Amino acid sequence: MKRKLLFFINPISGTRNKKNIESIIRKKCIKNEIDFDVVYTNSEGKYNEVEHKIIDEHFTDLIIVGGDGTVNQLTKTFKHLQLPFGIIPMGSGNGLAFAANIPPNFLKALKTIFIGNTIDVDAFMVNNHYSCMLSGVGLDAQVAFDFAQKTSRGLLTYTQQSIVNFFKAHPYLFEIKLPDFSFFTDAFFISIANSNQFGNNFTIAPKASLNDGLLDIVIVQKMHKSKLPFAILKQIKGNNLVEDVVNKVSKNNILYFQTPSITIHNTKLARLHIDGEPIETEEVITASIMPKAFKLIVPAQS
Repeated sequence: MKRKLLFFINPISGTRNKKNIESIIRKKCIKNEIDFDVVYTNSEGKYNEVEHKIIDEHFTDLIIVGGDGTVNQLTKTFKHLQLPFGIIPMGSGNGLAFAANIPPNFLKALKTIFIGNTIDVDAFMVNNHYSCMLSGVGLDAQVAFDFAQKTSRGLLTYTQQSIVNFFKAHPYLFEIKLPDFSFFTDAFFISIANSNQFGNNFTIAPKASLNDGLLDIVIVQKMHKSKLPFAILKQIKGNNLVEDVVNKVSKNNILYFQTPSITIHNTKLARLHIDGEPIETEEVITASIMPKAFKLIVPAQS
């Protein structure tokens, strides 16, 4: 069947200039004899007319030109149509794109979409919120909250907010309930991941797979702050996989394990984020996997 691509451009995501994006898309699609159209995203997530357009005009692929927040919004909205999604990464972090080895270069990402290799990708629910990359509670959510308040976006601003919050950070008491057991921990933050990173190639869950049917949980436990950067660096390098969580809780600075579901009792109401977007926190946070939630266009080697 002949492909027909609908591009969703987020005009305000990230820091890169998007002035000529639509004209480049049009030029390249015409050159490659690919049917296409272009629409623009909206912050309210209202796409009823666009959905009718997709169905009535027989689009075969939905292409997201934006960052992680845009990927979350559009895969959540249109995954029921069971059409492949492509990503041209144009956000501040681009976590899912990096995890899927999608090139950060615009033209190379577009070429990946034209080739059209697809894989199934899991997502997960955090209470009533949809997530397809990485969500969390605690320090990283506080960083996301402060980052969202800034008019200047990008890696530099995110790094600045991370440093500021590092010096202000304090651990929170959490109760963790898994399908087979539960335990208490004082932790700076807890990450719930399907993608393997925060974005910008900053990998937090090195063993994470986009389609293994499991959540990757990273718990950064209470430790002296002088140890915290080194413990996180060790986690980034993938040298701290927890094989027996019960025995390791009191010994390891960072716990890393996989599970299809988790419940976190957030007694101190630490902040919460969904795919990098801060939301109102809750005392009980439950996450569960959604296997093979949507199809993603990726490079052939993925």
